[in-house]
Amino acid sequence: MIRYLYANQLSQYPRLAETMFRDRASQFIDRLKWDLQTSAEGWELDEYDRMNPLYVILEGADGAHAASMRCLPSIGRTMVNDHFRHLNHGIAIRAPFIWECTRFCIAPGACSAAVNRAGALMLAGQELGLRFKLTRALGVYDASMIRIYHNIGWVPEFIGAEGEGHDRICLGLWAFSPELRDRVAEKAGLDPAIAAGWFDAAFPERQSVAVA
Repeated sequence: MIRYLYANQLSQYPRLAETMFRDRASQFIDRLKWDLQTSAEGWELDEYDRMNPLYVILEGADGAHAASMRCLPSIGRTMVNDHFRHLNHGIAIRAPFIWECTRFCIAPGACSAAVNRAGALMLAGQELGLRFKLTRALGVYDASMIRIYHNIGWVPEFIGAEGEGHDRICLGLWAFSPELRDRVAEKAGLDPAIAAGWFDAAFPERQSVAVA
């Protein structure tokens, strides 16, 4: 199932939190060789995790992390504006209806299930955007993700890039719409209604603003 959890709620799900941050270290540091730091516990954490972001987490049947991403409103501090502004000609992207999504992570050893897990996570992201009345998600992505986005059915609008080959880092915007949500659900083999259930369980006060 998908859980929407703010950072200050992670202590209620210690196994989920531990495996998410360990899987982030495995993906971004061990496999992708990004120059990031780990905690004493072997977790990949950064300053944006201390800003009480909203995590979208796919939880496995064993209570462990299967996939996740981190979301922050762009009107506050974001990774894109702090470190990748040059990919947009030095212009910061800040708007109440745009949220940054980063640290898109799939648990290691899930090659055969990676696209399905990514699809479920992106479906949850679409539901989040629609229910919070957002228009775009903002983020950076590496070249290896482009094929996955096409397979999922949610391709970003390209803004800018740097680097070549596997080292190429891109900046993009992902649109939110009921049509895109339904396309992502179809690609993932999921009923769009399941995403509404995930969201309602986390935000019962917003059930009255469901998007058809």
